[in-house]
Amino acid sequence: MSWSTRFPNPIVLPAGGKLATLQDAGEYITRLPKQTHDTPPWQNAMHVLIQAAEYGGPIEFARLGMLQALFPKGTPVYHSVDKDPKWRNRYTPVRDR
Repeated sequence: MSWSTRFPNPIVLPAGGKLATLQDAGEYITRLPKQTHDTPPWQNAMHVLIQAAEYGGPIEFARLGMLQALFPKGTPVYHSVDKDPKWRNRYTPVRDR
């Protein structure tokens, strides 16, 4: 693979815009402030990007590394207002009726 390899699904940035290729993601990381760039999630994201681009590693790992750095644990990536988050509590299995 190379740095021009495209992600299966582009990564949508929180501030708008998209990262379509490994190169886009790498450039995004290098433009971060040094304090942010040196944090473990971003270092991991850069590591898996390099593995995918230069050593043929899984591109999905690179995508997941970027998503984990962009949206830290506890930050919702998507929340649908149409879905009721408690739908599981309403269902009663047939065997329990």
